[in-house]
Amino acid sequence: MAQVWRCSGLRWVDDRPVLVWSGGRRSVLGPGSRVAFRAATGGVRQCVGARGNPCAVRASVSGRSTGARCEECARLDRAHSVAADGIADDPRPYHVYLAWFGPGMVKVGITAVERGRARLLEQGAVCFSWLGAGPLMAARRAEELLRAALKVPDRIPYGTKRVVRAALPGSESERAAEVAALHARALTLGAWPEALVPEPCRVVDHVGVFGLDGVPAAVGEVVELVAGGAVSGELVAAAGPDLHLATRRGVFVLDTRLLPGWELTAVGVGGEGEIGLPVREFPVPQEGLF
Repeated sequence: MAQVWRCSGLRWVDDRPVLVWSGGRRSVLGPGSRVAFRAATGGVRQCVGARGNPCAVRASVSGRSTGARCEECARLDRAHSVAADGIADDPRPYHVYLAWFGPGMVKVGITAVERGRARLLEQGAVCFSWLGAGPLMAARRAEELLRAALKVPDRIPYGTKRVVRAALPGSESERAAEVAALHARALTLGAWPEALVPEPCRVVDHVGVFGLDGVPAAVGEVVELVAGGAVSGELVAAAGPDLHLATRRGVFVLDTRLLPGWELTAVGVGGEGEIGLPVREFPVPQEGLF
């Protein structure tokens, strides 16, 4: 009988993508790694629960959900999230950052100082700079200030990030330009929170860490896992939760947030380079689009 695995998701550890499995096993990924699995035939995707607790009703969830939680567990999980202002009295210092994902795509966000740049790697930020550091509520006010005064969003859909990775500027200076310009404007805003200490603009580039330099552009993305569906490919790049896999049909992006909740089994060598899951092809970039 084939061994069954349950994936807990992808983490970035020491600037490397790591798949985490139930029971604590980890798979460190790198360029050339083979990623191959099949969702259990006849199986269903089950809610992963919330805050380390299993789902009380073992609810089934959609194969397209990137949260892998039923409505009630998602509500409980978000209630204790900093992103949802569920922890207003967190005593830790926080960074405010500007992150760039592609031409015209800069967002503002916050992350605990102790986490370093892990949050930026998790989001797939192509480059970023710290903007300031201080108490949580001061960081929140700065984030809101940039949204209101400079129209900088705090969210950019992952699907949008994937498409523009095929048209990234080739030089670090080009990729850093929008972050540097917004950083300069942000520090001139009159309502800057007094408790937030401004930080100089030092743009950190992740193209090398993600392995995006010189790799073939992705032609599409996996949209969901289905019972009995399989994928096998060679890892050519990884950004945020996304694995860029080379298959016989070209490079496809697999969002690892689609994996939790499924029982997965290994795919034999005979399925090398195959993709047997629902996919969506990316639009072909038009000349002059960016």
